[in-house]
Amino acid sequence: MSNNENPGLYIHVPFCRTKCPYCDFYSSTALSLVPDWLEALLREILIYKDRFDVFDSLYLGGGTPSVLSEFELTTLIESLFSHFRFSRDTEITIEANPADITGEKLALLKTLGVTRISLGVQSFDDGELRFLGRRHTARQAEKALERIRGCGFANLGVDLLYGLPGRRESDWVRTMERALDFSPEHLSCYQLTVHKETPLGEMLAQGRISLLGEEEERSFFLLTAKTLAEKGYIHYEIANFAREEAYIARHNSKYWRRVPYLGLGPAAHSLWEGVRWWNVNCVKTYCDMLGRGGPPVAGSERLSEDQARLESLCLGLRTRDGFDLSLVRHRQGLDKILARLQTTNLVDVQGDRVIPTREGFLVADSLPLLFFQE
Repeated sequence: MSNNENPGLYIHVPFCRTKCPYCDFYSSTALSLVPDWLEALLREILIYKDRFDVFDSLYLGGGTPSVLSEFELTTLIESLFSHFRFSRDTEITIEANPADITGEKLALLKTLGVTRISLGVQSFDDGELRFLGRRHTARQAEKALERIRGCGFANLGVDLLYGLPGRRESDWVRTMERALDFSPEHLSCYQLTVHKETPLGEMLAQGRISLLGEEEERSFFLLTAKTLAEKGYIHYEIANFAREEAYIARHNSKYWRRVPYLGLGPAAHSLWEGVRWWNVNCVKTYCDMLGRGGPPVAGSERLSEDQARLESLCLGLRTRDGFDLSLVRHRQGLDKILARLQTTNLVDVQGDRVIPTREGFLVADSLPLLFFQE
């Protein structure tokens, strides 16, 4: 993996052919707006073209970037490389839906320099895919994986979801095993999270579905970690696994380490020189603001020193790197806190770093409070 101190560039492609009932990321199914969005994005590029150093990661996320046409993808990527500077070994990732994967599109992505495909498989069970509102079938997912391998892409990521209502651990093991048949370089295994603003959130509120209990969540998580560890995968972040060090997602690692990044597109976030800002989360408003000279920023904040330390600690406890003890040296009773966490097998202390264990990952959201509450 290259130097993670280089900034990363994220492009939010806010379009999907259909909206999944569990998704709370900003996206629109109004594909007729794609030309206006692309024109506005090219304007936003010009705003920032001289403000950032050399990027070594480019991530096209969404939404569903793979819905873009060959012309739109070419225009987008060529414009980025015309106005920004990138290192020679830039990691270029595109998120894709299996239903969009064709030989022609893969050939284009190769030509455009894409090095990494993150495929939103979620499941290899057609019943689960219907429940999740996915527009691909299990066979389409398998065919897409075969095509990606056949086209010679050497960095393949697969996204999977577990903890669906009524599903057993044995069902989840079969899903992982099917994904492993393709030897992906990267796996993201997320527990289904239901947000109240989504259709699944409404179903949950009405009692039509139920989610995992706390012990079931623990069991599924530990099963996932154990299964993939036995297959040689590195568990480097709560939900993320890499087959080798070289395949740890360079771009996403920047977020967890608070390395600067620029986000373009509706709802995208950026971090630079201690300031975080975010764009409006509406395609039409985004286009209108840039049409008037932009920028399409909805808000910004500068974190205080304490806020930055707490954020670094929170993010660090999500990863195998943990956090540096210098962040909490001021805490009274630090030795007792660390001793208790080690005794309960939630963290290890390795030199000047506090490293979460597998059990620690399970409670990563609550651990930071121990260090910042008196």
